[in-house]
Amino acid sequence: MEQQKVVISRDLKQSLGQAIADCPHDRLFVLVDQTTERCCLPIIEAFLPHPFHTITIGATDQHKTLDTLSHVWSELQNMGATRHSLMINLGGGMVTDLGGFAASTFKRGISYINIPTTLLSMVDASVGGKTGINFGGLKNEIGVFNNANSVILDTIFLKTLDQENLLSGYAEMLKHGLIDSESHWAELMKNLEDIDHSDRLGSLVAKSVAVKQRIVIEDPTEKGLRKALNLGHTAGHAFESLALERTPILHGYAVAYGLVVELYLSCLKTGFPTDKMRQTVTFIKEHYGRMTISCDDYPHLLELMHHDKKNTADTINFTLLGGIGDIRINQTATEEEIKEALDFYREY
Repeated sequence: MEQQKVVISRDLKQSLGQAIADCPHDRLFVLVDQTTERCCLPIIEAFLPHPFHTITIGATDQHKTLDTLSHVWSELQNMGATRHSLMINLGGGMVTDLGGFAASTFKRGISYINIPTTLLSMVDASVGGKTGINFGGLKNEIGVFNNANSVILDTIFLKTLDQENLLSGYAEMLKHGLIDSESHWAELMKNLEDIDHSDRLGSLVAKSVAVKQRIVIEDPTEKGLRKALNLGHTAGHAFESLALERTPILHGYAVAYGLVVELYLSCLKTGFPTDKMRQTVTFIKEHYGRMTISCDDYPHLLELMHHDKKNTADTINFTLLGGIGDIRINQTATEEEIKEALDFYREY
């Protein structure tokens, strides 16, 4: 898989024009959800060659389904898309994941460009070539690895976000800091008062993307080092899947809760410093609150962890840390150890 072109844009018109010029096409399609159609499409509309065709899907992760994917395929087919067409995915991680999968599979693959519009999608979903949909009540169960032709990151879109969605993306950035270096982690642990759309946020986005790109280039299909990016996600995806059955939560919040569980396991099993764990967990508790679970939920959470793509039928696999930046992939934990970590999550 070729290295993905990621553009940190300071001139959206120029960046988008160049990305489109790099993808000769017969028809242009723009995939949006109901929110980004209203808030973000007007920002780029004047920069797009006309005519272009808009495909609109429902907003939020509950629409990241086979039915929505089928709708996108049908729209492409009905509007005359060919193997030489181009699709621009304008939205958060749900849009870039599902749109990337639709583009990767329609007529065995058409070119696509990702323009992430949320902080979460800028630092996580739009970079790395993962595409897919939820299936059978499980996150990202069906999908393929296939890079976008270009990813354009422009913080102008962050002005459309509320604080909750900014925090959702920030949780993935915190994960990047933990797997990168103590200085990066410390910078992210600073007061968040000045984070809204500031120059500091733009700088942190660029630093997070650089961490992910470095890892993805070395291990594009998650055979080894890329598993570092799963920190917080084995437990986090289980929290997220459980929440889908009740009251859905944003992905970044689920990752934050997963980090609490997996940093505790890191202390228990791989020697992560307790003081750094408690600092990070306190930061998470102060900014993300807590999803309410009881010990009665443990069997279902364990079942959901077993279903995670990283695991076999017999083991639950984690990425843990020996220290900040000291990545320990392919770590297993017993059910009793996981229950102890869930107890810690509930009680801390």
